[in-house]
Amino acid sequence: MSPAADTAPTSAASPRRIAGLALPALVVLAAEPLYVLVDTAVVGHLGRVPLAAVAIGGTVMSVAAWLGTVMAYGTTGRAARRFGAGHRAAAVAEGVQASWLAVAVGLALAVGLQFLAAPLARTLAGGGSDVADAAAQWLRIAALGAPGLLLAAAGNGWLRGVQDTRRPLRYVLGANVLSAVLCPLLVYPLGLGLIGSAVANVVAQTVSGVLFVGALVAERVSLRPHPAVIVRQLVLGRDLLVRGAAFQASFLSATTVAARFGTAVVAAHQIAVQLFFFTALVLDAVAIAAQSLVGAALGRGDAAGARRLARRITLIGGVCGVAFALVIAAGAGVVPSWFSDDPQVHGQAMIAWPWFVAMQPIAGVVFALDGVLIGAGDVRYLRNLTIVAALGAFLPAIWAAYALDLGLGGIWAGLTVFIVVRLVGLLLRLRSGRWAVVGAVRPT
Repeated sequence: MSPAADTAPTSAASPRRIAGLALPALVVLAAEPLYVLVDTAVVGHLGRVPLAAVAIGGTVMSVAAWLGTVMAYGTTGRAARRFGAGHRAAAVAEGVQASWLAVAVGLALAVGLQFLAAPLARTLAGGGSDVADAAAQWLRIAALGAPGLLLAAAGNGWLRGVQDTRRPLRYVLGANVLSAVLCPLLVYPLGLGLIGSAVANVVAQTVSGVLFVGALVAERVSLRPHPAVIVRQLVLGRDLLVRGAAFQASFLSATTVAARFGTAVVAAHQIAVQLFFFTALVLDAVAIAAQSLVGAALGRGDAAGARRLARRITLIGGVCGVAFALVIAAGAGVVPSWFSDDPQVHGQAMIAWPWFVAMQPIAGVVFALDGVLIGAGDVRYLRNLTIVAALGAFLPAIWAAYALDLGLGGIWAGLTVFIVVRLVGLLLRLRSGRWAVVGAVRPT
């Protein structure tokens, strides 16, 4: 879809339209976690310490990825409503201001982590160690990619809002293919080891960010920053930020607890959690289509169409989750060996595996309905539900696992309970219909 594409949205409930947005989004969503899996496999063969270091450093950098997700999702919802109301220029303007915000936050992260890398690594690793030192070294370099990462997130957000998933596909896939080639080259033949992994991350994120800036320039709109609009975006995104903070607290705690059970446990947790993030983001392809189409439907006043789409998205998400569960179960004896040659790491991964398989159908529905409510702008409800699930289920479960010495199985049982609590809350909200508020801008 070109910048001059017709702004008239197609039928919000069309299965073909859902697929047309979801399939390119699937590749975009899968590209980054797939690269992380390649990175994990490359580093894993350097030994336990480098793999555990990437687990620690990657957990900290997931904060930047979380901020990017918040930015993309918030921008998609706002841009989609304006696009649905027939105001494409206003939808693109949301992307311009989101990009300025991305630059500011990205630079702050890049500079701040030069000073905070070591204390954060020591905290997550449970004290000074070879793992903490290696993680801090990796993190200082990887942090330099934060501005590009956030610029790409903002770009994805507004382009999805105007229902253009082709340019994000080209930009993200191209940058990550480049980095996937660079990673093993820098780590092994050029002898950079763990540092080569961080450099490859920075290259992918910076190239991607530059490409998305080019897409904004091609729209021929004003690129001037408007602080008042940026402030409104921050205010509108506060619920997504709090919701994301609950996720980050949960997963940071999970990594911290896993590290206290030993190097083999945290390395196995890194394998399982990266695979979880990979499947979550792939399942989120349907949610991306829901964000764009639900927002556009409500923007043009079609509440009934938005509700039909929500029901269809629920079914599609569940079917995709079942398919993932079957594939993951079949790969139980093979997949962990792609990431480590250590038999202790393999054994620990098998403890998490049954939980990982069981949660997939539930997660498929949860992620799809997240997309529906984000597209509708019903993020306050999502915030409250996530806080309840995190504080009332996940965090108590994983810290109980530590206190009772339940190991990795206890951590992943807690994650499964977290997903189930969210499922119940989302289905209740869907049934109520209170999320389907029409208008170019959702009332606060």
